[in-house]
Amino acid sequence: MAHWPSVIVSTPVHSGMGVALSYRSEHALASGTLVRVPLGQRTVLGIVQDCPDQPPCDVGEAQTKSVQSVLAGLPALNDEWLQLVQFAARYYQRSLGEVAMGALPAALKDLDEAQLARRLKKHAAHTPSAQTPQPLSRPELSAEQAQVLDGLAHPQQPVLLYGATGSGKTEVYLRAAESALQAPGAQVLVMVPEINLTPQLEARFRERFEPLLGSATVVCLHSGMTPAQRLGSWLSAHLGQARIVLGTRMAVFASLPGLRLIVVDEEHDPSYKSQDGARYSARDLAIVRAKHVGDASGTPCPIVLGSATPSIESWHAAEQGRYLRLNMPTRIGGGALPQWRLLDMNHQPKGAVIAPPLLSAMQDRIARGEQCLVLLNRRGYAPVLSCHACDWKSSCPHCSAYRVFHKFDRTLRCHHCGFTDRVPRACPGCGNLDIAPVGRGTEQIEEHLSALFADVRRPDGNPVRVARMDADTTRLKGSLQAQLDAMHSGEVDILVGTQMIAKGHDFRRMGLVASINADAALFASDYKAPERLFALLMQAAGRAGRDAEFAAAQGVACEMWVQTWHPTHAVFQALKAHDYPRFAAEQLAERAAAGMPPLGHQALVRADAKTHAAAQAFLNLAAAAAGNLPHREDVTLYPAVPLTIQRVANVERAQLLVEALSRSALQRFLHAWQGVLLHTRSAPEAKGLIRFAVDVDPVSI
Repeated sequence: MAHWPSVIVSTPVHSGMGVALSYRSEHALASGTLVRVPLGQRTVLGIVQDCPDQPPCDVGEAQTKSVQSVLAGLPALNDEWLQLVQFAARYYQRSLGEVAMGALPAALKDLDEAQLARRLKKHAAHTPSAQTPQPLSRPELSAEQAQVLDGLAHPQQPVLLYGATGSGKTEVYLRAAESALQAPGAQVLVMVPEINLTPQLEARFRERFEPLLGSATVVCLHSGMTPAQRLGSWLSAHLGQARIVLGTRMAVFASLPGLRLIVVDEEHDPSYKSQDGARYSARDLAIVRAKHVGDASGTPCPIVLGSATPSIESWHAAEQGRYLRLNMPTRIGGGALPQWRLLDMNHQPKGAVIAPPLLSAMQDRIARGEQCLVLLNRRGYAPVLSCHACDWKSSCPHCSAYRVFHKFDRTLRCHHCGFTDRVPRACPGCGNLDIAPVGRGTEQIEEHLSALFADVRRPDGNPVRVARMDADTTRLKGSLQAQLDAMHSGEVDILVGTQMIAKGHDFRRMGLVASINADAALFASDYKAPERLFALLMQAAGRAGRDAEFAAAQGVACEMWVQTWHPTHAVFQALKAHDYPRFAAEQLAERAAAGMPPLGHQALVRADAKTHAAAQAFLNLAAAAAGNLPHREDVTLYPAVPLTIQRVANVERAQLLVEALSRSALQRFLHAWQGVLLHTRSAPEAKGLIRFAVDVDPVSI
């Protein structure tokens, strides 16, 4: 008896194809079964959505191609996973095939049945056999941690864990995971915003659970892994062998048939929002996924959103009662939070890079055997190279941005398109030999501090060591872990870096943290800039004084120094008082007055084209054609404008903002507008359009 499975294949939105394609099969196939099917001249991987025993009414039986093969040995993807990708495709205005197939490891799509069989056999051979559980060595819980764990026992809604830096949130995650894993076959998903936070957390989870559950119990999923490694981790999770999956935003789509707990660490971080392809928020999808698991199993799947500086959206949800907020305001061991020092640069020597009071404070810390951290969220030696004679600047020929001067390899490098060139010996415009860097990056600060501390000695008599940690110094395999090891061992006295050093790291000897260029974000046009600045500085400050015993032995409170020209700014005053609730209340009041998220809802339509005129014309034509669509009166369409960086890699970029007070009204309008956007692609005025994308709930405008 023939069956007619609907199969999800990778098709973009603009292809005009349906959400799934119909095929013929001699056998009934369960939903979620992975199959290989013909598509045009290719054979591709697909996922069975359903399998009726009647052919579709609009397709003749003779026209329907047959399923070529089934990926035997792999269990079907469960309904919860299918619900997740269906929601993501619908909410973020992408095709179902694009989201579903993009969620699978790339290496899986290239395996035939024989290759898969060999891979599964090899995978099973490397899976350690069960071992005798070893007794766990666990630290004693604080009263706050115990109270939070009681609140996590039977949550009926998402939990926002608002815990100060150093308050022991990781131990709460470990204990919650331990409780969830007591159920047979249970699995836990733990998410972090960036790859560089993975090694430290992975070590904590392995140390705790490998003696209990075996060496295969923890796997990672992130973009820094090879395709083979990602496939191996995905198979371990899908087959139920891995009990804990730790990863970045891509891990939200991991196949976890026994999922019983989700943890989203540093939930406020914008890195959870994808900026390519399906522009999804992994944090928001994790909340949706927990709901789907609860619906399927009958028991709610707990989800914990942890942060010392929650996103305004999550804070607002907790204020409304949609999330359960649990607080941990005290550091483990009774350690004190850092004291804030706002250094008014109006009263410092002109041209000072590191103000004398800050320099003196750093010297005192090093003399006591402590470490210092200097934050500057700009890598390279200088943002631009300039000629003062003819006003030439190191602009990128392919982007409307400057190439950054990197002194260590004498290059000018565009951080947008990657174009790299050697530093010219003279000005290309006038031949002037006196071309100079303008502004400062981490490279220059590292060099400057090395010169300032050249004659300073550590307590053991050795010279002070200054190190730098940014995307340039950690690009090689193993370099990040080597630098972290040097910090933990005390080899480094001063660490200079970008935001990658400001969050999640547990530096036990850190006594002082300094931000030397925080003002850049104070007056940005993006309404979320104050929130991001507050979170970055609070997270950076949290690296200091984490070891209460070590800090107490020093006899001096840990400090966070901020060099600023605007010390009375409301953001700095709230930071100085460690008063996130006040800051959040002020931000919510401002956003309510302007109808901004989370009190309103937004989407951006971005257009890339060969000319700026074509990008703008496409967006404005699509907006004009939306006049008669359903729910048009419920949304506001703003005129198209260029992006801040208008041209990247010779592609012109523009965007159009859509706003609505109701999330459902915005979704209904975007769904109705999708056909108009596709039709407008072919308009003569839009000739030269390369692509467009809808970005729902954008993190920056």
